[in-house]
Amino acid sequence: MRSEEGDRLPPGQVTTSKFPVLHIDDIPPFNAETWRLRVKGEVGRPLELTYDDFLALPRTVGTSDFHCVTRWSRFDNRWEGVLFRDLAALAQVKPEAKFVSIEAEHGYHTNLPLDIAMGDDVLLAYGHDDAELAPEHGFPLRLVVPGRYAYKSAKWVRVIRFLLTDEPGYWERRGYSNSADPWREERLTADD
Repeated sequence: MRSEEGDRLPPGQVTTSKFPVLHIDDIPPFNAETWRLRVKGEVGRPLELTYDDFLALPRTVGTSDFHCVTRWSRFDNRWEGVLFRDLAALAQVKPEAKFVSIEAEHGYHTNLPLDIAMGDDVLLAYGHDDAELAPEHGFPLRLVVPGRYAYKSAKWVRVIRFLLTDEPGYWERRGYSNSADPWREERLTADD
């Protein structure tokens, strides 16, 4: 019989109670007066939201596990934010859109098939573990995709583009798996 941890822990991972910090550049400054989230591409209603606009959207709180491609997992993260699918509905995503590109500070971006992004547990988070999301973990806004390795959970999100075709992101162009499924250990392109 497998333990509860074994049922939740993908192959090749170890658990940690810490929340390690990994990113490609410095933590960007945040100015609530100038910050904007833009939603564009294959949408019927392009959006440009201020931080207050974003905070006024329907709030969701969810608990999920977080799996990093560097082989650690952190269980029971409590995230607060807006469901990705709620934002997509507000932007009136066109039926022909099949992918999404998430663009963040420092030129970082990642990509997802739209059906993954529209999952019940995918959200744009501004809170973590009953506090404001820490800057080193992506404040003011982080995408959270529990069913994928954490490089798909972009920090410091600024633009969401809905696409007809896939556009590999920062790590995907450097040999990391495009699908990034931790249960299949899809860490590198050769793993797909």
